[in-house]
Amino acid sequence: MKHLLRLSAAVLTACLLFACAAREPAPPPAPPPAGPAEGFVRLSRAEAAALAGELDPAGQQLVSWRELAGSLGQSLAYLSSRPAEGQAVQHGGLRLTWGQLRLTAQRLLELLPRLDVEPGLLASEFIWFELRPEPLMTGYYTPLIEASLAPSPDYHWPLYAPPPDLRSVDLGQFQHRWAGQQLVYRLEGDAVLPYFERRRIDGDKVLAGKGLEIAWLRDPWDAYDLQVQGSGYLRLPDGRLQPVLYAGKNGRSFSGLAQPMLDRGLLARGEVNREGIRAALARMAEAQRLELLYENQSYVFFRLADSPPVGSMGRPVTGLVSMATDPAVLPLGSVLPFGAVLPGDRGEPARAVGGIGLAQDTGGMIKGPRIDYFYGFGPDREWRAFHTKTPVRVRLLLHREAAAGLTDIR
Repeated sequence: MKHLLRLSAAVLTACLLFACAAREPAPPPAPPPAGPAEGFVRLSRAEAAALAGELDPAGQQLVSWRELAGSLGQSLAYLSSRPAEGQAVQHGGLRLTWGQLRLTAQRLLELLPRLDVEPGLLASEFIWFELRPEPLMTGYYTPLIEASLAPSPDYHWPLYAPPPDLRSVDLGQFQHRWAGQQLVYRLEGDAVLPYFERRRIDGDKVLAGKGLEIAWLRDPWDAYDLQVQGSGYLRLPDGRLQPVLYAGKNGRSFSGLAQPMLDRGLLARGEVNREGIRAALARMAEAQRLELLYENQSYVFFRLADSPPVGSMGRPVTGLVSMATDPAVLPLGSVLPFGAVLPGDRGEPARAVGGIGLAQDTGGMIKGPRIDYFYGFGPDREWRAFHTKTPVRVRLLLHREAAAGLTDIR
């Protein structure tokens, strides 16, 4: 028996290493002789002071910067749980520890009561690093979906809990350069295989009848939308709101639905929102509708919860404050002043917003210099999220006390 276990472990390790080796990226090409700098650029105190003066809490529907205290406290609690000397990020010439980020969040929390009348404190007390080139900002929100905890003719499309054969491994155990990357897989005998894609799960129903169903929805688009957003609320037939939270994914590549529908003339620009896409899908034959959904191989699993939706820190996220980032670029817990032209409420013009965002979430599509801005809950927030696709100027704050010994960068 011990020999068999050792053999199985060896086969698994060999398969993993082979799979990793097969996916190893080619050496990066030589940088071009000219072009915009990539990475973090340290701003002067004068530049930081000018930018601090452009920040306005009203753009985030805050009466005062004091209202950031609750959200900032969530970041601080997360940062306090991380090893102080552990590396939080090394990107674009900037290397920071969790301890440096924790001290930054702590000092900002202490200064919040003074910022309304002394915005210059953000320049005098903190070093500003701007991420270049400008990232792309998109938006996400918390959906509200009609559902039931029992199947019926009206509620027949399942939401699944993570299946027991869904497994993952930290690739950093094999190569340091893969640190933070996860390989999601399943075993079939001694073979290591990718986990089932959406077509196999929803089309071939490979998970049906295994006791994994946690709720039932009216329509496959509702399940798809919930998976894209990552968490939400189920409105049950008796009117109760049931939070449902992200619990895992199948590790497959994500591809969006709106752009292929626009490209094929199946959706008008003005319909790029949850209800517009649902209406466009309803006009199609069922087979065509499902084929479109199956093009996105990514699949998300959920759990019912008693708490509101949380981000990747395992803590509640805040509308118009929380941001999803790639932690390899902008680590969880970082403080991110930003400036962007964002859509107003439905029927209102876009407006310039200068705010203070907090990196509190991640996302399957959020890779590299990319920001996903959390709008919160409600139909107007949904509309704004669907209509956000804009460049954003984003900076990372570091308290000067935390920067002791930091090597200056360009």
